[in-house]
Amino acid sequence: MPGRKTEAGSGRSERQDVRAGAPERPNNGAGRGFARRNRTLALACVAFVGCMVGAAYAAVPLYQIFCAVTGYGGTTQRAQAAPVQPIDRHIKVRFDGNVGTALPWSFKPVKRQVELRLGEVATELYHVVNLGNGATAGTATFNVTPFEAGAYFNKLDCFCFTEQDLAGGEARDMPVVFFVDPAMDEDPNLAHIDTITLSYTFFPAKTPERPVATVAQPSNSGEL
Repeated sequence: MPGRKTEAGSGRSERQDVRAGAPERPNNGAGRGFARRNRTLALACVAFVGCMVGAAYAAVPLYQIFCAVTGYGGTTQRAQAAPVQPIDRHIKVRFDGNVGTALPWSFKPVKRQVELRLGEVATELYHVVNLGNGATAGTATFNVTPFEAGAYFNKLDCFCFTEQDLAGGEARDMPVVFFVDPAMDEDPNLAHIDTITLSYTFFPAKTPERPVATVAQPSNSGEL
């Protein structure tokens, strides 16, 4: 009898070992849930990347608007009309001109410096020459220093507002019409400023593609 108990116990142990070694059946419900979570995560990642790309494109115009409103970074203002009355405080304005290496132009101010009253309108010229043989186009970036003065430096007209096209060898005088806002006199942070530098840098503008109609077509005169 004791022997039989031993054999029965051994049989149960062997059946338990077999069941323990058998592979578990996959849980289809858990697998579908895992796949669903993966798809949700992937869609969230794609949406996040799309939002970041959109934010990058939007950042540039938003930053430009911010600079134009606040004068941050020496960004000048664009005015529609001059002040009614200049005040007695004088300010010197220096002019600086630069050209990017990819543009074959010479560009410099006709005058290096002028002195005027706050609120007084002035018109000054920059002289530009296309040193290349072919037509080229350029656009100008600009700022003033000290940067804090940008909020008070106003332009009524400027060549920097539009793209400039020059034929090969062409020379041109380009005006900038500006004034320094009398409100600058009320800014305690600029009470010590007696000189402002206006600086421009020309860079190549994108050349528009030639319309299909202007592309030279092969002559058919040799055909019979």
